[in-house]
Amino acid sequence: MRTIHARLAHVGIYAHDKPRLESFYTTVLGLMVTDSGKARSGMELTFLSASPGNHHQLVLVGGRPDTSGFNPINQISFMVDSLADLRVVHRRALDNGATDMRVTSHGNAWSCYFKDPEGNTVEAYLDTPFHVPQPHGEPLDLAKSDAEILAETEASCRADAGFMMMEDFQRSLADRLAG
Repeated sequence: MRTIHARLAHVGIYAHDKPRLESFYTTVLGLMVTDSGKARSGMELTFLSASPGNHHQLVLVGGRPDTSGFNPINQISFMVDSLADLRVVHRRALDNGATDMRVTSHGNAWSCYFKDPEGNTVEAYLDTPFHVPQPHGEPLDLAKSDAEILAETEASCRADAGFMMMEDFQRSLADRLAG
């Protein structure tokens, strides 16, 4: 049995007042907005980080309802080491009661999202060598080979006007954080 050592990587939270939370986290913790925009689902997203090595450590998601029983956690995200690990997590999650499985290429990461047995959204992912502005999402076929997935992701990313290699994005983010 393959051993997986996933690492907690980022958290997404729903916000009533996204601009206020953005100001709070940038002022109090020194996070910087790395990207923002509207996902295909219509959700407004703001990505924040204080680490050049992490495109985002916190995601603010607009549209938190005014109900007391609503869970404000949008997702809990864990990083894995390889596409092989992502395939194993995908299979194990389904074998152990996960629902709502969605496998996505974000250009800068390959992800599988699912609901745990209590309905919490979990993401397992790994970074790619590419950067494109976020949000960005396309279906990902984990049945393809690593080489096919890499080639398809690179082609998709290079077609995006905001494309750059991840190392260039990380240098740019380090300069912005230092400034």
